Amino acid sequence: MTAFEKPAIETRDALGKKLCATLVSVGYKTARYAAAAEEAAKLALETVPDGCTVGVPGTVTIRELGLMEKFAAKGCTVYHHWDPALTPETRGARLAAENSADWFVTSSNALTFDGKMVNIDGTGNRVAGMSWGLGKILFIVSLNKVERDVDSAIKRARDRATPPNVLRIGGETPCAKLGYCVDCNSPDRICRVLTIIERVPLGREAHVILVGEPLGY
Repeated sequence: MTAFEKPAIETRDALGKKLCATLVSVGYKTARYAAAAEEAAKLALETVPDGCTVGVPGTVTIRELGLMEKFAAKGCTVYHHWDPALTPETRGARLAAENSADWFVTSSNALTFDGKMVNIDGTGNRVAGMSWGLGKILFIVSLNKVERDVDSAIKRARDRATPPNVLRIGGETPCAKLGYCVDCNSPDRICRVLTIIERVPLGREAHVILVGEPLGY
């Protein structure tokens, strides 16, 4: 548990608002703070226009907010590769559709005090969509993922986000049994691509919603 996972409400809100200012200073077009998950979902629906295409990669946060169903209800076409109806032959096209959608909506494994987004992927599709894509991007990140610096953010991604993700997909790695990373060489390892977004990528319009309530891993 980070020092920021269960702070006093006043401290949490102050942190969220300060981080929003920091994120705008490093290139995000908008950064807004929502104390509650319901408010965050409302802001997301205001940000993403009706009727557009939306790519949602492997993110528990977005699904916990019910945003895929909410986007669909406002006429958006939502692409996601967790669809159980996909076959190995059709999954690649769905991954490509996610990353070429009008909006790419995701979370982050960790966020530092100075506005760096740290993420670890298995296939790399999610971090690829964050770094480069045809559309705009919306990050929704809860304050339980905030860390002081890049080193602690990487540690969080490995120790806090990866083990439950492995369990979710039925993998067998040491971290799934121990609850923390041992830098394994397991064939089921999903820590394969590490990215650090220090500033918004050139030519990309990016937005952030920070959330006071804990969400995701």
